[in-house]
Amino acid sequence: MRKNFGKKTWLFPCPVLIIATYNEDGTANAMNAAWGGIYDTNQIMLCLSDDHATTKNILRNKEFTVSFADAAHVAEADYVGVVSGNDVPDKLQRAHLHVVKAEHVAAPLIEEFAIALECRLDHVNEDGIIVGNIVNVSADESVLDEKGNVDIGKAGIISYNSAAHDYRVLGQKVGNAFSDGKKIK
Repeated sequence: MRKNFGKKTWLFPCPVLIIATYNEDGTANAMNAAWGGIYDTNQIMLCLSDDHATTKNILRNKEFTVSFADAAHVAEADYVGVVSGNDVPDKLQRAHLHVVKAEHVAAPLIEEFAIALECRLDHVNEDGIIVGNIVNVSADESVLDEKGNVDIGKAGIISYNSAAHDYRVLGQKVGNAFSDGKKIK
């Protein structure tokens, strides 16, 4: 038997994305956003409210980074989501997160998060969805496998569970994409 829950904003997994930008004064800012994902080939979409400091920064600077939050930094990732950069401009320092300038865009990279996308604003849809072109993906060597590919199990990437309002770790391999289904006749 199934239980009906009615209309819910549930999608599993829901990535915990940390979007980083530079403020008008050149200081780094970041926010936690769970409503984002791939938009098209080499593009990402973010559903952000207009009142976020990060949204204003993206619209002004046209460049940003998107890091994948990890289990080792759950509290820090949550903090940058529950505290507004409009009210606490030094929230990255308070969260003990460290930034360096991204290599391909004028936006900060957060050193604690091992995998990040460097993006340039492509456009904003009529409904406010921010679409960015992914110009580079970088990963710390600590999360690479023996072939030099990203191993999300090593990265400890987390997802947001909107049904229970908690974070879950991703990473257990259960199959091979574009291959296992071919076994069914």
